[in-house]
Amino acid sequence: MDFRTGEVILIDKPLTWTSFQVVNKMKYLIKHHPSLIFEDKQVQPKIGHAGTLDPLATGLLIVCTGKQTKNIETYQAQEKEYTGTFHIGATTPCYDLEKEIDARYPTNHITNELIYETTKQFLGKIQQVPPLFSAIKIGGKRAYDIARAGGTAEIKPKEITITEFEITRIALPEVDFRVVCSKGTYIRSLARDFGLALNSGAHLTALCRTRIGQYKLDAALSLESFEISLGNKK
Repeated sequence: MDFRTGEVILIDKPLTWTSFQVVNKMKYLIKHHPSLIFEDKQVQPKIGHAGTLDPLATGLLIVCTGKQTKNIETYQAQEKEYTGTFHIGATTPCYDLEKEIDARYPTNHITNELIYETTKQFLGKIQQVPPLFSAIKIGGKRAYDIARAGGTAEIKPKEITITEFEITRIALPEVDFRVVCSKGTYIRSLARDFGLALNSGAHLTALCRTRIGQYKLDAALSLESFEISLGNKK
C-alpha cells in the first residue's frame, strides 16, 4: 500500500471503539510498518475517516490516507445503508444504550401491521432533529458536551432522505430493520421518532453500517486483519 500517495481502506469498526480510536490505531500501525521507510520520520502520511460511527455501532468505516484524504467529503456525502434493532416501549436520553432507560410506554396496541405501515411515514424527504448526544455544534460547543454536563439546548431539524425502510424481524419489544438514507441521518433519532409514531417509545439497541455508496461491509477488513496485512503481526 502507498499510504503517502493515498489509499482508501475499508474497515469493519469494532463495537465500543470510537471512529477516532480506529484512525489512531491505524496511524500507529502504519507508522510502525516494518517495510516502510519515510524520508522524514516527523511527517507521517495523513489519515482520516469518512463518516463517524457511534461507539455502540459497528460496520463500515472508510479510512483515507495521503492525498485520498482530500476526497473524504465526497465519500461522506454518499448514500448509506444500515441494519439494526429498535427496542419498542422504552426510551433513553441518548436514544441508544449509552444511557439507562428513562421512561416506559405501552405496547399492547402495537401490531405487526401497524409497524409495517408506520415505516411509510419516514420514506422520502423528511425533517429530523439530531440527538442532543451528538457532535453537532451549538454556540461553539459540541451538543454531547452540553448534554453530559446536564444541560439542554434547542437543535434545529435538518432535511434528510430515507429511500428504503424495511422491517426484517418483529419480536416485540425488538424490531429489526434495514434503512437506506442520505448523509446526516441519525438512526438514533429515527428510533425515537419511530417510537413516537407508534404512540409509544423506542430506542436503538444495535446498529451496523453495511454500505457507503458502492463500498460494502463484506469487503472490509477487521483491525486485526489490517495489522496482519501490513506484516506487523503474524
